[in-house]
Amino acid sequence: MASSSSVNLEDLDSIDLMNELLRRMKCSTKPDKRLILIGPPGSGKGTQSPIIKDEYCLCHLATGDMLRAAVAAKTPLGVKAKEAMENGQLVSDDLVVGIIDEALKKPSCQKGFILDGFPRTVVQAQKLDEMLQHRAVKVDKVLNFAIDDSILEERITGRWIHPTSGRTYHTKYAPPKVPGVDDVTGEPLIQRKDDTAAVLKSRLEAFHIQTEPVIDYYSKKGIVANLHAEKPPKEVTTEVEKVLSS
Repeated sequence: MASSSSVNLEDLDSIDLMNELLRRMKCSTKPDKRLILIGPPGSGKGTQSPIIKDEYCLCHLATGDMLRAAVAAKTPLGVKAKEAMENGQLVSDDLVVGIIDEALKKPSCQKGFILDGFPRTVVQAQKLDEMLQHRAVKVDKVLNFAIDDSILEERITGRWIHPTSGRTYHTKYAPPKVPGVDDVTGEPLIQRKDDTAAVLKSRLEAFHIQTEPVIDYYSKKGIVANLHAEKPPKEVTTEVEKVLSS
């Protein structure tokens, strides 16, 4: 094992090695953080999580990606998850928590983690707590990206995309020069299926029914921080920094 890893290190560019060493030295002084991000679609979790991840040297655990990776790597848990999906079943909470448990062994998760998209239910939150208890750690903070449904609707249903380049526009915040047309090519813009009012309505309903009880569950433990997610991203980042430095 040692010989293969040393070969890998020899193949690495000196600058990359130095940068990684410096990053790890900086990280060693950071406090450990175990965070959960909760918020409806479009609330800005995806914008803030990379900033938090880099600032505190945490690993970002997105359960959907982790499940796909476990299935692709054919880990024992991945094999079980694949079986369930092929039989048209939902992957059990225990399996998802098991996959999170596995991921926490990685060096990148040494200083803690950001969980995004999980737990979605109180049962999942309880199972996560049990697993962390076995590791003698616990969730430090739950960041609740609180935002009014009507603001979300305006934010999301106004998004239009140029499919070939991925350029995005917003009817209110970043409109194209000509409505419905890409500035560069003049080709028509499209709206993603998930960005329509009808789809958003059903996703928000599911979020309120399933996930709001999770916020209550963690509120009772006194670890929820409510963010004003309707603010511009930079202001939300400042709020997050305040919460995490206290």
